[in-house]
Amino acid sequence: MRNVRIVAQRELAQYFLSPIAYMVAFAILLLTGFLFNSDLGQRAGRLPPDGTAVLGVFGFFTVFFAPLITMRLFAEEAREGTLELMLTMPVRDGDVVLGKFLGAWAYYSIILGLTLVYQVIWLSITTFKAYQLSPELDIGPVISSYLGIWLFGGAALAVGLLFSAITENQVVAGFLSIATLFILWLGDFAGLVVQNRVIAQVIRALSLQAHYSTSFLIGVIRFEDVVFFIGLIVVMLFITTRLLESRRWR
Repeated sequence: MRNVRIVAQRELAQYFLSPIAYMVAFAILLLTGFLFNSDLGQRAGRLPPDGTAVLGVFGFFTVFFAPLITMRLFAEEAREGTLELMLTMPVRDGDVVLGKFLGAWAYYSIILGLTLVYQVIWLSITTFKAYQLSPELDIGPVISSYLGIWLFGGAALAVGLLFSAITENQVVAGFLSIATLFILWLGDFAGLVVQNRVIAQVIRALSLQAHYSTSFLIGVIRFEDVVFFIGLIVVMLFITTRLLESRRWR
């Protein structure tokens, strides 16, 4: 695990040296801040606070932002030739893949953690007299939503990591990742319009939204949803490791 930790720390440090990483963080916080301010204005003194309002759209943002976080991980190193140098070092391919994934997931977790400020604001304003007639913030759905979006983000990053290992072009890797994640996100809607019940169930079973919006987001933590996200991460990392091994043999 020492090699995994070293690779993860290296990748996490790279994010704080990359202008793209700062732009991604700024864009996410800007959009979520705008949505939170809008929701706050609509609910002030009239509706109960909803700590999951921002997290409801954070998953959709992740579909587009996760590929921007992962597209450089292997593609950039392959283009610059540093990946071949890494493969000659005494480190297992699985350690490299896992380390890069954990570094990206740690960066994603930091951005997600910054959104906790919205929950702090909700908790603080509900103590004001103007909000005493409204119910207090329900912490249960907030906790489950953060767990769900964290797992959702890990799965999205694992998909992006796979496409980064397939091509040396960052733009192509990012586009393929966004297209794949968007299709997986829309799987829940596709399952509603497909006439064949069996096919519809299969499509919905593979939908990212179906395993988040209908469970974690409403305060329900289902074992099968946790297994789905963890299983998707494991499968994507396994395939990525095999791709890296094939590159080593070539």
